[in-house]
Amino acid sequence: MKKRYVPWLFLLPVLVVLLAMFGYPLLKSIVMSFQNYKLTAPDDIFFNGVENFKKLFANQETSMILRNSLAYVVISVIGQLLLGMILALALKKPFRGRGVYQSIVFLPWAFSGFVVGLIFRWSFNGEYGVVNDLLLKLGLIEEKIAWLGTPGLSLAVIIIAMIWIGIPFFAIMILAALQSIPADVYEAAEVDGCGVMRQFFQITLPYIKPTLVTTTLLRTIWIFNSFDLIVVVSGGGPANTSQTLTSYMYSAAFGSYDLGFAAAIGVMLMIVLGVYALLFLKITRYDKAGDF
Repeated sequence: MKKRYVPWLFLLPVLVVLLAMFGYPLLKSIVMSFQNYKLTAPDDIFFNGVENFKKLFANQETSMILRNSLAYVVISVIGQLLLGMILALALKKPFRGRGVYQSIVFLPWAFSGFVVGLIFRWSFNGEYGVVNDLLLKLGLIEEKIAWLGTPGLSLAVIIIAMIWIGIPFFAIMILAALQSIPADVYEAAEVDGCGVMRQFFQITLPYIKPTLVTTTLLRTIWIFNSFDLIVVVSGGGPANTSQTLTSYMYSAAFGSYDLGFAAAIGVMLMIVLGVYALLFLKITRYDKAGDF
């Protein structure tokens, strides 16, 4: 046996498992997207061409759901990135009690989306939520706000929850990248008279660019695919005004039991995220990240 085939021989068991666990469900979902596949009519399953995709684009709510998805992802990623970077920069230099402080601020990352969803659902409850209670006591509002029952506000609550849960991820990754920068680089910059802002943009950012690109790409895909917060906090309401594509797919699959339509949404999600990943890596020039 030629030596070049030896690595593939060791990888074969893993490849078989991956094909069985991921390949088959992926192919099955693609096939189902071209079928009339409803659990309410298990004896009436047949191929219907592109009818599921036509139904998706002909739906009047689709444009609103696409806008919700875009706002949900963009605002959440930017908020997590900026706040995570600020937190990482604050934790870069040692200070008394830094270990305890780190364990506290990184705690949200240990919570599941379901738990975080329940916390924010109860906190922003229009009748007995702690947020309304605090705002009333501070005199910022005169009457209780139906956060989860008002279009626009329900999505805002979900975005706040997503930002809160994702800040530690960016902070951990960026902090690790910051600590890998050689100290003598900053010392040389100070000798040359570089200020703090110039050091940040010409030294810190180039060094941590690979980390920023990777974490931003991963978090964007994760947030786009997440639906647990939406389902737990608002259920997509009121009137689907806080739905995103993933939560809409979940509702179609487990609310209407229309697996064919849900599979069509899933296929569109795969295409969108695949194109996004390619464009993102191209625009950010990831292959040249870290070059000076």
